[in-house]
Amino acid sequence: MSVAEAVTPAAVASEVRAVLPRPRMFSPRFLLSELMLIFGRRRNWAGLAVLAAIPVIIAVAVKFDPPSGGGGGPDFFAGITENGLFVALAALTVELPLFLPLAVAAISGDAIAGEANTGTLRYLLTTPVHRTRLLAVKYAAACIFAFASTLLVAGVGVLMGLILFGGGDMTLLSGRQIGFGEGVLRVLGVCAYLGICLCSMAAVGLFASSLTEQPIGAMIGTMIFTVASFILDNIPQIDWLHPYLLTHSWMNFGDLLRDPVNFTGLREGLLRAAAYAVVFATAAWARFGGKDVTS
Repeated sequence: MSVAEAVTPAAVASEVRAVLPRPRMFSPRFLLSELMLIFGRRRNWAGLAVLAAIPVIIAVAVKFDPPSGGGGGPDFFAGITENGLFVALAALTVELPLFLPLAVAAISGDAIAGEANTGTLRYLLTTPVHRTRLLAVKYAAACIFAFASTLLVAGVGVLMGLILFGGGDMTLLSGRQIGFGEGVLRVLGVCAYLGICLCSMAAVGLFASSLTEQPIGAMIGTMIFTVASFILDNIPQIDWLHPYLLTHSWMNFGDLLRDPVNFTGLREGLLRAAAYAVVFATAAWARFGGKDVTS
């Protein structure tokens, strides 16, 4: 038997795989490319501008018409005139039920469905890009956008608050006063907690995006799921369902503004967010992994 006859197709394939570079499951370059795509779109900049406008409106409105203290709005509004940090907290409270989830739903809903709608998904998978790797990068980018949106709202709120009302000691919800530096750290803690909560919603959007080729449909489905969770969470007759709802612990960020901090509610919220993220990210992987991509 000659040497040429001894070389089998399996051996050739093995040699080729040894020469070709193995794609990493998670590539920083791939993630950077995805982030540039997200933050480079004008519509996303327009959405971020709307998010940033809310704390500006709140700060200016309170400056010209300070709350009397007996209104029915969030408690954070009453503290704005005493410390500008409360502008950030008030803005996050106002935007949490609708604007922040809408921004995250738009990004996560577009993750897979947007590629399929524009016809680039099929070509993206032939580069080659492993489907699990693609989902991981898409989800990571959506989570980074969620944190960036939350920090943007808080950052603009802090800036406007300091300009119009100043800083100084911050009075917590429990009545204790803390220094300005510790107050900033507590606001950052609130942003971190809400960012994690929004990441769980991004997993829902990623799953919805794997079900359709229409990004608007995935976004609407994600928003319906989230808004329904908010509504159901306010119906006392079904309190048995509340612990299983996506948004049930989102408002627990107020526990970070008490002394001592109530970690029970925060821990519950983080565990719920992790559970939703694991379940829906796994569902997206199961759906997308066996999906016949034709566009």
